[in-house]
Amino acid sequence: MHKECMRKNMSSSHLNLGHPCFSTKGHGKTGRIHLAVAPECNISCNYCVRKFDCANESRPGVTSRVQSPEEALQTVKKAKASDIGSKLTVVGIAGPGEPLANPATFETLRGVKRDFPEMILCLSSNGLLLPEKIEELVEIGVSHVTVTINTLDEKIGAKIYSYIRWKGKVLLGPDAARVLIDNQLAGLALASKAGMIVKVNTVLIPGVNVQLLYSLGVEIKKRGAHLHNIMPLIPQGRLAHIIAPTKEHLSSSRGSLGSLLPQMTHCQLCRADAMGVL
Repeated sequence: MHKECMRKNMSSSHLNLGHPCFSTKGHGKTGRIHLAVAPECNISCNYCVRKFDCANESRPGVTSRVQSPEEALQTVKKAKASDIGSKLTVVGIAGPGEPLANPATFETLRGVKRDFPEMILCLSSNGLLLPEKIEELVEIGVSHVTVTINTLDEKIGAKIYSYIRWKGKVLLGPDAARVLIDNQLAGLALASKAGMIVKVNTVLIPGVNVQLLYSLGVEIKKRGAHLHNIMPLIPQGRLAHIIAPTKEHLSSSRGSLGSLLPQMTHCQLCRADAMGVL
């Protein structure tokens, strides 16, 4: 699809079309359906623990079960036919792994677009495959993308990521982080240029990535990010020993970067199978 056509099809007005995560105008009035069709992941984040059958836990990467694309479409149909169906405006794929590393993501999104063309399509990604998948996402009609970018420094990245799987190889340390960071920034720029609304998630990790957050904000703004979501670390996995940032620390970081980009302050760290009105 020609890039000018992409921009016409996906204008920035989507920010106010009822996406509860991207706009506070939609928060509390509209809802989303997260479809857990993407179990495989191509990177290992040291703060990530992906569990199944953990119904009382609300955090990214958690789902009760992984669905097939067919099951996911049935979930949407049942949800839209429910009492809150008219308020469910968004279908998103946020895991429990990396959506772009799972063919089921694309099959599911195509099915939703076919059966529910009025719904907003979005996904969350670590960004490793975003540059090579952007054209397909645009062709399907995905209008909102979230990319998690935690640092621009490969040495800090080596403390956050254990490894990445890239072009048939497992990369470790700063080299792995550099490939990931370069692809994240390239994918962000391409998504913005294509007319998508792009949110950047950044996990605030005390003692690890705090010092360079402002420079990260500068760079993502240059590449077209519309919204920045600074999220508190949930101490678990290999970073279980780090104490989570205080509310004051989180608020201070958001305030500092708020001069660069609008800050998302209503994030609820949703599960990969979350559903309903926020």
